[in-house]
Amino acid sequence: MKLLTRLEEARALDPVSDKIQSAVQAAVKPRTLRDLLHGTWLGHPLHPVMVQVPVGAFMSAAVLDLIPGRRKSATALIALGTATAGPAAVAGWLDWSQMTKDRRRVGLVHAAANLTAVGLYASSLIARLRGQSARGKALSYAGLSVAGVGAYLGGHLAYAQSAGTNQAAPEIVRLPEDWTVACSLASLPDRKTAVRKVADVPVLLYRDGDRVSALIERCAHETGPLGDGEVVGTGRDACVVCPWHGSTFRLSDGGVVHGPAASNQPVVPCRVREGQVEIRQP
Repeated sequence: MKLLTRLEEARALDPVSDKIQSAVQAAVKPRTLRDLLHGTWLGHPLHPVMVQVPVGAFMSAAVLDLIPGRRKSATALIALGTATAGPAAVAGWLDWSQMTKDRRRVGLVHAAANLTAVGLYASSLIARLRGQSARGKALSYAGLSVAGVGAYLGGHLAYAQSAGTNQAAPEIVRLPEDWTVACSLASLPDRKTAVRKVADVPVLLYRDGDRVSALIERCAHETGPLGDGEVVGTGRDACVVCPWHGSTFRLSDGGVVHGPAASNQPVVPCRVREGQVEIRQP
């Protein structure tokens, strides 16, 4: 849609976006809390999981409002949805703060729509508790309509702009299906990363003695150059830190150790044969 394209290119939103980004990053500093909210421990972003509770509660309340005698149940569900929307939003804001500008523009409007929807639901809850049932229902259906707009924009972020997806995963299919020489073992520095291109795909190689591991070189979070990243730790626990946003991955198996990346770095099968390092698709 042209409207969404214009929104992606709406640089007028950047001053507000930049200020909110700085505020979010300043508010959530502990690394353990960041990893928790990014979903690093889960294997994918936490925000889409958390939004299922308020969305489910609001949708169920909309159905119950159509059934006579279900006023108390609908009110309880709206209270649940309103209470759980906040934690879901916190996780979403933190993910948003690490996105590119075009995604942040869409995300800003997505958040504004959801905030408006929650405000309408909170007003609906107050009206219901005061015995104003008709007003409460009208406000909740208005909230559901606005939430639908927010959900549409969230879908655009996820599916059209690939926000929160593993940005490195598509590179795997571009590698050769058969074992292909990437370089000689002797050309690789010991306990340091090196980048070699195979079928025009940058591959990150890490040598520890005679053992070599390989990962897609572009970071799963926002395609940062892992080849420029610092190596921390030793042995099987050696990790590479993305120079762009600090995502940290184990070099031995691609496991994500710290966010903002929420999924593992794609591993490339690797072997050493007759002094040559060979790789292929999984």
